Amino acid sequence: MPDLNAPEITDSELHEHARELRTTGLVPDARWCASPNYNNRPDRIPPSLLVIHNISLPPGHFSGDAIERFFCNRLDPSAHPYFQTIADLKVSSHLLIRRDGSAIQFVNLLDRAWHAGRSSFQGEDECNDFSIGIELEGTDDIPYTDPQYKRLTELTARIMAAWPEITRDRVTGHSDIAPGRKTDPGPAFDWSRFHTRLAQVLNGRSSA
Repeated sequence: MPDLNAPEITDSELHEHARELRTTGLVPDARWCASPNYNNRPDRIPPSLLVIHNISLPPGHFSGDAIERFFCNRLDPSAHPYFQTIADLKVSSHLLIRRDGSAIQFVNLLDRAWHAGRSSFQGEDECNDFSIGIELEGTDDIPYTDPQYKRLTELTARIMAAWPEITRDRVTGHSDIAPGRKTDPGPAFDWSRFHTRLAQVLNGRSSA
């Protein structure tokens, strides 16, 4: 498990990471697992929104490779009764943060992942066009882990530095852009804790 009291990335490191993200769209310390479920952003518009989700497969289970298989259209519907209800869906997310804080990238950040569905943010519809989606392995009502908050705040800080259009008030939950249809990341997600840690990372201090 990572040292949660370790200093965060420095300002120079943050901006170096930002340049790399803008150029390549790839998170260097995330494991790459290519999903076919993506396309080009309209007119190659830059990301201006970050959406936080949750996912667990089967629901409430936090092990195995079912999430990876799901996002890559390789989910075996016979492996669990719930999988039969979703196996034909074509969805993806840019990134997944597992319970131990490890990150998996499925779609290049410069491309349009299929994570938001029918959605709207501040009058702008079809949020997939202009957003980055990050999935947390979890459920609406089970607390997320310290390593997840640490990795999420680091990734969010890098993404915000790469695309300044993504300000703090343009980091939102799936439930906020698809109210009544989606509930994630749910009441288990501590927005105050996340915002405090994010401010600490952006200010170059420890997020402990």
